[in-house]
Amino acid sequence: MSNKKSSTPETSLVGQATTPNASANTNKKGLAKTRKEPKPKKMSCLDAAAKVLAHGGAAMTTKDMIEAMAKKNLWSSPNGQTPAATLYSAILREINTKGKESRFKKTERGKFAAK
Repeated sequence: MSNKKSSTPETSLVGQATTPNASANTNKKGLAKTRKEPKPKKMSCLDAAAKVLAHGGAAMTTKDMIEAMAKKNLWSSPNGQTPAATLYSAILREINTKGKESRFKKTERGKFAAK
């Protein structure tokens, strides 16, 4: 029998970074990363609807709001099939959750106005 040690080399931790993200400010080539300017946030459909109603003054249906938002370049549907139905649902949800603090009020069936 021979007393040979295993042939796997022992690893040493000397010289290795102690944290996994020690080089977080450099890229693979060792160059410093440049920061990109943050993109301006797009206005949400609900925010755009509130803006349209505030400037319009009269009660509108959600279909009319979607058309007005598109004309004013405030918001456009990202290829959704029923943006008016989605907006209707979002407005009702805000009225139910925020109550008196909601930006919208329901004036009649299918029409909303700004508070």
